[in-house]
Amino acid sequence: MRTWRDGDGTLTVGTVSGVREVPLRIAASYRARTKGLLGRDGIEGAMMLTPCGSVHTFRMRFPIDVAYLDRKFTVLAVRTMKPGRLGLPRPRARHVVEAEAGAMERWGVRPGVRVELRATAPASGASGASGSGA
Repeated sequence: MRTWRDGDGTLTVGTVSGVREVPLRIAASYRARTKGLLGRDGIEGAMMLTPCGSVHTFRMRFPIDVAYLDRKFTVLAVRTMKPGRLGLPRPRARHVVEAEAGAMERWGVRPGVRVELRATAPASGASGASGSGA
């Protein structure tokens, strides 16, 4: 089992037109997961909440795309959520990736696709773990 730490990383999605790498913020601690995207006006790239099986958009300022991932980083579902909504828990979901609405479609993230998540700069000098969908 992988141990994730708060920090930065990369989300890699293989598409028919090539590989797309997206900047990723990792929220693994309780405090970071609780805050998530709250208080922000947008996000460059994406945010991964782990462990996580459901999300809400109460007090959010913008609509988001939510991708639910299983243990092997296969996308189970992708939903667009407006502010003030409560998402249903997804069975088998272990991680959630959030981005601005429309981003997942542009990146080619859809159910059945396997993605790779890689930590590049853990916070506080802690060692990070990487997860591969390959």
